[in-house]
Amino acid sequence: MELFFLALLVCLMIGALVSGFPVAFALPGSAIIAISLAALCGWMFAGDTGAYFADGGPVQWLTAGVTNFRSIYWEVERDTLIAIPLFIFMGIMLQRSRIAEDLLVAMAQLFGPVPGGLGISVVLVGALLAATTGIVGATVVAMGMISLPAMLRNNYSKSLATGTICASGTLGQIIPPSIVLIILADQLSSAADQASTMRAAAYRAATGEFSMPSHLDVVSASAGDMFMGAIIPGLLLVALYILYILANAIFRPKSAPPVPYDGEYDRSFLANVLKALIPPLALIIAVLGSILSGVATVNQAGAIGAVGAILMGGYRIHKGEKHVYTPSMIALGAVIGLGIVLSIWDINIKNIETTGQTVGIILAFILVSILVVGIAWSIIRVHRAEDTMHAVMIETVKTTSMVFVILLGAAMLTAAFRAFGGEELVRHALTSLPGGFWTQFFVVMLVIFILGFFLDFIEIAVVVVPLVAPILLAAPDANITAVWLGVMIGLNMQTSFLTPPFGFALFYLRGVASKAVKTVDIYKGVIPFIGLQLLALTIVGFMPFLVNYLPNKTFLTSENSPPPINPKLQQCLEEEVFRTYGRDEDKILSAIEAMQRIDVSMLPDQYQQSLTDSLRQATQTFEKVRVVQSAELAITEAADLYRPLHSNVRNIERLKARHVVEIEELTSFIDDARYNDSTTEEDIRDAEKEIVLLEAEIARLDGTIPATWDETKATYQALEQTLKTSRFGYRNHVDNTYTPIQELISVIRAKDKLAALRPGIESIEGRIKNDGANEAMEWVKSFEDKVANVPGSYDVARLVTKARRSLRGDSPNTVEAVLYMNQAVAQLIQELAWLEQATEAVLPELLVLDAALADNIGVRQQPKLGESLALSIASCLSHHRDVSLSF
Repeated sequence: MELFFLALLVCLMIGALVSGFPVAFALPGSAIIAISLAALCGWMFAGDTGAYFADGGPVQWLTAGVTNFRSIYWEVERDTLIAIPLFIFMGIMLQRSRIAEDLLVAMAQLFGPVPGGLGISVVLVGALLAATTGIVGATVVAMGMISLPAMLRNNYSKSLATGTICASGTLGQIIPPSIVLIILADQLSSAADQASTMRAAAYRAATGEFSMPSHLDVVSASAGDMFMGAIIPGLLLVALYILYILANAIFRPKSAPPVPYDGEYDRSFLANVLKALIPPLALIIAVLGSILSGVATVNQAGAIGAVGAILMGGYRIHKGEKHVYTPSMIALGAVIGLGIVLSIWDINIKNIETTGQTVGIILAFILVSILVVGIAWSIIRVHRAEDTMHAVMIETVKTTSMVFVILLGAAMLTAAFRAFGGEELVRHALTSLPGGFWTQFFVVMLVIFILGFFLDFIEIAVVVVPLVAPILLAAPDANITAVWLGVMIGLNMQTSFLTPPFGFALFYLRGVASKAVKTVDIYKGVIPFIGLQLLALTIVGFMPFLVNYLPNKTFLTSENSPPPINPKLQQCLEEEVFRTYGRDEDKILSAIEAMQRIDVSMLPDQYQQSLTDSLRQATQTFEKVRVVQSAELAITEAADLYRPLHSNVRNIERLKARHVVEIEELTSFIDDARYNDSTTEEDIRDAEKEIVLLEAEIARLDGTIPATWDETKATYQALEQTLKTSRFGYRNHVDNTYTPIQELISVIRAKDKLAALRPGIESIEGRIKNDGANEAMEWVKSFEDKVANVPGSYDVARLVTKARRSLRGDSPNTVEAVLYMNQAVAQLIQELAWLEQATEAVLPELLVLDAALADNIGVRQQPKLGESLALSIASCLSHHRDVSLSF
């Protein structure tokens, strides 16, 4: 019966959407009606409200709904959605500022004389508006009212003109900042958590180990990652559109003729172009640049965008008036001043150490006050201009409320879908497809593309994505990232604005186009651009690094980048470092041998021994590397034989697991039959027969597993364990080799810090005499921490500690304390003696050795990755790897 109510749920949702009922109420309404009917029928016919639910009952569904409501509105960690109202406000404010008109006129004048120039200008303006307003309807309408008449007047093909305008207007869905990317990031973060749990369970079932290696985990995505991942695919779409228009202009000149500019290309023309281009470009750089550079999160970038839109609106709405640019110039000057102040002083109000920092904080406060004045002035001006601020705020609240209500409704619908077993049906349907991940992915993309003919992007994002994304992300044979999946879905959903009969961009243009443009012309015009979007989808699908590289690069080169010892970086780090070993082995060995020839007899015995051991171990590193490479080669050769066998057996095991679930469901049905008067004996006998058949099928499937499976599997897993052991051995080896060298360098470099401790140690006796034992002990206690922080001061610190302990209690031994003090001074002098010699004779050679080892043997111990190495690892991480043989 749960399948009946699942079908009822889907039919209710489709009926409500097709009838034009608001999406925000169609989704939760369908769920409430289906859940209520299922609970009512269960209570009336089976005596149990949860009888017709595959998982739980109405109470569990209501609990899930409350949990989803709380996760959207109350969880501090889930702050991705905060950016939505900020970017919506930015887009609506810029729309009211009529930025599109200036851009279209300027770009048309600039590119018009080029063949296809008007079409190219429309694409470029669409890209700029996508990166600022991101509002499809407003962009299509503005370009339809301004550019379409000009294109038709200059004999552009109607289909090319309308297709260019519609396609360019939809760029806001993929070029950041985009609301759809934020929603996808929110949905995919939850999906990634589910996929991680599914993958960990699969790993535990396959290997028996409870801890899954971090490099096998699912890579999640934030809104910032989605923004960065979508930049290159968005620019790819722009390039494809421009190439298509140029191809039309070259091979069909009459469809896109050049349009000569009647005016002069003089300073006035240049000034007008710059005046139209610089403000939106500056806003794009401020918003996206702050995210790419790691200066701001997506939410903070949204706030920057909102303030920038207010400043632009402050002068654009009052165009032509006196002092129209004054508020914006005040704010811009304050921002530039803040940048200068921050470049001079490290401003931290909690840690003021110098007079310069105090001056910097005062200047920063003054500049921030000036910035607030400029922003406030712009807000007042925008508010006074036809009550624009009020109208923008109302529109922002309406749009944001719609998005959030849809999110909540979709969560309720998804919970109902799961309650009736829909999620398991989808999972079984996808995982049973031959061909693994790529077949599943193609089917999902095809379904989303078809749904785009009838549904809006928000409905697809919040209804379909939560159901299919965990399955796709958990698939180990492709091991895709959530960023790549999100951008692929975003590119696919972008076609929903162009696909007839319900493509919104088509309706927007139809509403402003003249009667000379027929609807058929619009439909014909968008078809090539739909093909270009599918081409871009294919290119990005086969080249995942186009999406993954920028997020990885930004992450690995930011101030908060992980250290090289991070477990998730090890595989790519070792690939790059092993190439370095192969290229620079002689150079590394020469540096080690040069250090071995240095006289280190002045060093204390422990340092001499540790340095000697480190240098000896360093020469053995290459043998460790060859052991790892040999294990990798053995795995690669074994994988060719193991992969088809592994795939076949795992498919058999999935079928068996499905039958086991069916048997459990039938057994549960038989157990419940005794409490259900409506179940007949014949129903029970049929269920028992079905169980017998399923058990026979499981036995048959067991017989189809090749006899060599257990042996081949054990052999491959033994090779994996060998590789794992060799990698751990290599990592421990290089860490133990490089750490003593690092420690010795830090000890020698701390000579002056150690020497600076002498006055403090020698003052202990005077403090005992002048201040008494108790106060002296307290001072020594605080001084003791200072001593301990100096590298190589262990022996001195130990004697200072003994001096402090001699002063404890009711009967302090001041004589003993002074004795220990004198021993500490003597130990300090002894340490300084060898440190002085080592500074001259050993330290320079150690630094040369360190420079030779820092990017290879010592790379794991560095605080962060170097620029070149970070870029190489970012490129490595950007490719998807098949890890299915580990499961």
